[in-house]
Amino acid sequence: MGSADQASEGYAAVFFMSGAQVSRQMRDSEFGAFLDGYVGLSDLADTDVKAVYVTLSDELLIQAMVFFRIYFDEEGRADSHWNLPIEEMAKAGAKGPDLGGGPIRLVCRSQCPAKGVADDLWDPDMSPGQNQFNAIRKAVEANSLKFQKKVEVVPEVDIPVLQAEPAAPPAAPDQNAERTRLAQLLREHRLRIKTLQSVHRDALADTRREHRLDLKAAQNEIAELEQKDERLRLSNEQLKKRLAERNEQYLILQEQLAHSNEVAEQDTQTRSAEAVLLAEQLERKQRELEMRDEKIVALEQELHELRNREPPEQTVLKELQEQSVFLVAYHAGMGHMTLPYEDIEAYFQNPTAYAADKCGLNEPAYLEWLQHYENPVCRHQNENGDDCGEPVMRVSQPSEFQPGRDDRCESHRPVS
Repeated sequence: MGSADQASEGYAAVFFMSGAQVSRQMRDSEFGAFLDGYVGLSDLADTDVKAVYVTLSDELLIQAMVFFRIYFDEEGRADSHWNLPIEEMAKAGAKGPDLGGGPIRLVCRSQCPAKGVADDLWDPDMSPGQNQFNAIRKAVEANSLKFQKKVEVVPEVDIPVLQAEPAAPPAAPDQNAERTRLAQLLREHRLRIKTLQSVHRDALADTRREHRLDLKAAQNEIAELEQKDERLRLSNEQLKKRLAERNEQYLILQEQLAHSNEVAEQDTQTRSAEAVLLAEQLERKQRELEMRDEKIVALEQELHELRNREPPEQTVLKELQEQSVFLVAYHAGMGHMTLPYEDIEAYFQNPTAYAADKCGLNEPAYLEWLQHYENPVCRHQNENGDDCGEPVMRVSQPSEFQPGRDDRCESHRPVS
């Protein structure tokens, strides 16, 4: 489509229709900008618009009209695939109604020069009060697009003249003009019939489509109801089966309960005797616990006295207490260490744990280092559970030993 407002003769514009009213109008060049995607119309987003391409003469009289459709996407931009040749179609249109400048060239769905594009066109409404030709003609006469009217039609004025001879009698009515008027009227009626037939076909097609959709929906609903009925029937059968099973289970439980009651009555006497024996045993155990608690208190008192008792004079413990004599112990990783008097008891209870604590380790970690220190070999085990045994560098300080690394050879040491 061209982008010039004015063709070789006259002007061109596009009118958007909303029912029998012109909702928007623009020059041909402005419409071309919409087609090129430079601008969009947000109020027409996701809308299939009915539009009319109109060519005008220099006197702003309608010469041709093309009734076409165009879709605007979700962003209000014209369909980029729209390529209807409306200018060429306007030149090839058949005769239409006379809108002031003689019969126009008309292209619509029922009067289309190219059948392949008929679905992209629509038929105007010519019914009284809804005539879209009149709405467009009034919009053109209002000239809100500010087209310049280049030629003014000057009506002819009958100027009286003197005649030497008596005037001839008036001529008979022009039969050609009358035939032209009748032909134009006939064309308009045929166009209206075609548009009404097209509207009727569209309405009938819409009705059939709605009927097919309603029929399809009814069939789907019937199918769903049948499926629901089948599910309910199966569920009902399952419930009946489960109810029968529950009834059978209930009868079995009643029998078991009656039997249990009989057994319980028989066991009541036996349990009463057992309860008496258990009570006697519980009382005896309670007395034993009380005696044990008394012994524990006595032993704790004796232990306290022994711990706080002063060692006898002129004994090793007395000398240790007064630090006249020192007790020295040796452990790997610590070397020789002097034991304070108050640590002697803890040391003799567990020397290894005492040494590990002084090294800042727990006992298992100290023992793991000690094993490495005494035999510095690779501890990696093969599939049979045997150690590798390859000699490794000894770590002499327990706090610097890293298990799984320092006790592994180069082949089995993990990569940092």
